[in-house]
Amino acid sequence: MATTTASEPSIERSLTLNFIGDWGQANFHRICSWLTQEFCDRAGPRSRVGIWNMRGGGLEGLEYVHSGEAQLCIATPAMLLPSALTGEGLFAPLGPMPSLRALAALPQRDRMMLAIHPKFGIHSYADLHRVKPALRIATSSDDGTNFIGYVAMRLMEAHGITKEVLESWGGSYVFTTRPEQAIENMRVGNADAVLQEAIMTPWWRQLMEEHKLVPIPAQADAIARLTSQHGWQPASIRAGFWNSEGNKEEIPALDFSDFLVVVRDDLPDDVAYLLTWCLVEQRGAIEAQYKHIEPERSPLSYPLEPAKMAKPSLPLHPGAERYYKEHGHLAWLNSRVD
Repeated sequence: MATTTASEPSIERSLTLNFIGDWGQANFHRICSWLTQEFCDRAGPRSRVGIWNMRGGGLEGLEYVHSGEAQLCIATPAMLLPSALTGEGLFAPLGPMPSLRALAALPQRDRMMLAIHPKFGIHSYADLHRVKPALRIATSSDDGTNFIGYVAMRLMEAHGITKEVLESWGGSYVFTTRPEQAIENMRVGNADAVLQEAIMTPWWRQLMEEHKLVPIPAQADAIARLTSQHGWQPASIRAGFWNSEGNKEEIPALDFSDFLVVVRDDLPDDVAYLLTWCLVEQRGAIEAQYKHIEPERSPLSYPLEPAKMAKPSLPLHPGAERYYKEHGHLAWLNSRVD
C-alpha cells in the first residue's frame, strides 16, 4: 500500500465501489484502473473497486450509475451527455436521469468523420448526392445503446443521406459496435467507406495513408443543423494531420471530444471529493501512460489541466465542486455573470 501524507485527503472506512469502464481493452478501463489504485490507497484497509466492462455502445454505463448498480462510469463524447439529464434523443427510452453528476472532464481531441475509397472519385457530400454510389459504409450500430452510431447516423442525416437514401443507391451500412471493428472492415475490403471517431488512432492513420482514403469535409449547413437541434459543435482536422492527398487542407468535421467521469448526486460527499482529488492531484500517473504517444495523437490529451477538468458538460457533484473551489480551479465559475 502506498504511503499517504498528512496533507492528502483520506477516508477511514472501507468502501466497495463499482466502476463501468469500456469493452475491456480501451482507454476507459485504463483510466478506471489508475483511479482505482489511487483511491484505494487513501480509503479504508478493506476498500475495493470492481471495474466492469460493457457489451453495448456506452448507454449502459450511465444507466447503471443512474440506477445505483454502479457508482462511477466514464462516457464520451461530452457534447452528448447533457441530453441524459432531460431524457432526450438517444436517452429517450430511459427517460430523464437528472441525478447524474460529473467529477471531471478528461480532455481529448476527437472528431467524427467520413472517408471513402479513392476509386469512387468522391470528394464531398455534394459529389455523393450527384454520383449516388453504392457504398458499403462501415460504422457503429445505431442500436439505441451506441453513442458512436447515434452521432454517425445523425451526421449523415444532416447531410441528407438517410439509411433509406443510401439503400436506394444500392449501398448499405456495415454495422459493428467498436471503432476498431469498423476500421478493420474497411481494411479487409468488407466496406468502401468508414464513418467513425477515434481519428488519433494508428488504425485511422494506416487507412488514410496506406489506402489513400479521401476524407469528406462536413458541410457547414449540416453542422449548423446539428448545432441547432442537438447543441453539437463544429470542429476540424488540421492540414497535414495525415500524410495523404486528401489532408493537404483543413478538414471540417463534427466534434467528438472529451471523456466525462460520471457519478450520481447521492454519492457520499467525501467519496466524490477524494475521487476528484485523485483525478487531479495524481494526474501525472495517467499522463505517464500516454507520453510515448505525441500529444495530438494521444487518445487522452496531456498535460491534463485542472481548470479544464473542472468544466464538464454535466453539473459537478458537490464534492467535486468543493475540491475545485478549495484549490482555485473554478475561477471561470466565480467570474461568471448569470
